Amino acid sequence: MHTLETTIDIDAPPAVVWRVLSEFERYPEWNEYVRIEGTPVAGARLTVTPGPRAGRQPSATSRVLRAEPEYELRWRSHLLVRGLCDGEHCFTIENLGNGRSRLTQAERFVGLLAGPFVRRYGRQTAATFEGVNRAIKRRAETTARTRPTTTPRAP
Repeated sequence: MHTLETTIDIDAPPAVVWRVLSEFERYPEWNEYVRIEGTPVAGARLTVTPGPRAGRQPSATSRVLRAEPEYELRWRSHLLVRGLCDGEHCFTIENLGNGRSRLTQAERFVGLLAGPFVRRYGRQTAATFEGVNRAIKRRAETTARTRPTTTPRAP
């Protein structure tokens, strides 16, 4: 088993981070590292493809294992056939309080080709995770700053 993991702190509450993470159709507006088609609902199929800044990485068809708003999005993919190189990808959002969150993105690889796959793509995959994390951070913090937190009172 091989695991890649990255973490970033975000000055936005978990609800905002989740919204940015789960609105796949808006990724082209702010995320140059990955494109995702599908819906973040347990049991749904996703198509995950590299974005323009991700370099040469394989696309994957995935199955959502868990989609718990403001907490976790998890899916599983297989390279060609099950058992060759399977990946379980997870985004976890931790509430740090005071309108802050910690986003952890990880993938665990298992299977006959997991070692060679991670040796070939691991460094680039980790860099892509870092890029996605930074992009989510920018988008969530901008959203949190521009969205009114209270309703203005009428004069």
